[in-house]
Amino acid sequence: MKVRYLHTMVRVKDLEASIAFYNLLGLKETRRMENEGGRFTLIFMAPDGQEECPVELTYNWDGDDALPDDSRHFGHLAYEVSNIYEMCQHLMDNGVTINRPPRDGYMAFVRSPDNISIELLQEGDALPPQEPWASMQNTGHW
Repeated sequence: MKVRYLHTMVRVKDLEASIAFYNLLGLKETRRMENEGGRFTLIFMAPDGQEECPVELTYNWDGDDALPDDSRHFGHLAYEVSNIYEMCQHLMDNGVTINRPPRDGYMAFVRSPDNISIELLQEGDALPPQEPWASMQNTGHW
């Protein structure tokens, strides 16, 4: 039996803020569906060259009371990055909190505007420890 990955869906409260966040991670909009009858918008976003592995942002036009304050039951999305320190600095420079800094030169966690955990993993081997990351403490939970 053949199985093929399609996408991961996350519900979002502020569509524009969520699109901006995933743009910071390097994802681009690949497809958009507006459903007047169901009163929702679906935005599919993926890294260049990986359009077959999108995250689907689901935005309900009338709000979404089903969204929990903490989406820990979801787990996380994971993305490999070419330089974890550069990515974390880029995110911090744009107002994103680094919840679990890449002290080990390999792994970091951040949260989307909708509290979705995003794991960032260094491509290949871990980078040598580097400040300010090596001594930076966790912020919140991830």
